[in-house]
Amino acid sequence: MFRLDQKLSRIRAGKYKRSDFIIADAKDGDMGPSIPGCGPKRNKDGSSTRFVTRPEFLANIAAIVKQDVVDIMLVSASNVEALTDKGVFKKSAVKPAIRANDTTDIWVGRGATYSKLASRPFRSASLSRVKKYTDLGLYSITFNNDLEQDYNALEHFGAFREDAARNKFNYFLEVFNPNVECGIDPALVPHYINDSIIRCLAGVTKADRPQFLKIAYNGPKALEELASFDPSITVGVLGGGAGTTRDCFELLNQAEKYGARVALFGRKINLAEDPLAMVSFMREVASGNIQPLEAVKAYHASLKKSGLTAIRELAADSEITEKVLKAG
Repeated sequence: MFRLDQKLSRIRAGKYKRSDFIIADAKDGDMGPSIPGCGPKRNKDGSSTRFVTRPEFLANIAAIVKQDVVDIMLVSASNVEALTDKGVFKKSAVKPAIRANDTTDIWVGRGATYSKLASRPFRSASLSRVKKYTDLGLYSITFNNDLEQDYNALEHFGAFREDAARNKFNYFLEVFNPNVECGIDPALVPHYINDSIIRCLAGVTKADRPQFLKIAYNGPKALEELASFDPSITVGVLGGGAGTTRDCFELLNQAEKYGARVALFGRKINLAEDPLAMVSFMREVASGNIQPLEAVKAYHASLKKSGLTAIRELAADSEITEKVLKAG
């Protein structure tokens, strides 16, 4: 049994402890920003002149899996195939998962402007093909308060659930904030998202429901509202931009405090000076063993010990820069 299954079982049984907090590394950037999404090739001094190649990216993923700290490794279908063929997940407690759809709002390659338009549903991965490598995937949907677009997105979501049922495939549901102007007061957007999630799952029985959610952290009030409304739904937060190291640890700490039980971070890990060290301290913060500010200091000490140059000075990296985190 994967560690994820054990943790979800305890969470659903009401036996959650902070050590059960689930951490996922979202290494699926090749399906969004593509080459830049795989991350920079960093030198010891923190500089970078190119992006990593696919073999280097796969090696970075393998290193995180071998570290055995995260609970889920989220990758593209082509990369789960390559990693499995290399034996990366053999006897590992880390659960592989794939990005099961790639809506147009994540098509953010260099020069592309697709993400400036309302999200449209699209799927590259074949569940019947990928099932030999994993039975878990991320399905993403974006609500924009646009009847035609949202209706279409929900129709595709329904078709996906049927496909998943045929293939005995599980999924977790990512719900992005609106990616275009939606005509809703910004203060109400977090609650619009909460209502949209509950509404779209209300007609879905347990057999077809997501294993957990992945949403933007829209502040304490909205997260607490969603997490407490239906305890059978496990709520997770996405990482968003890279931010400072304090932003990363603060988001973990606040998300857990207000009811999230999962964190799925991509850029916050992938763009770190030392992703392995970052993941280690993320686990310590999530488990309540160290406070965010102290974790930043410990991370910088770890970089120094490893002979790596920090991207920011300690004082700057200790600042909370993301607005939503300042309210928590």
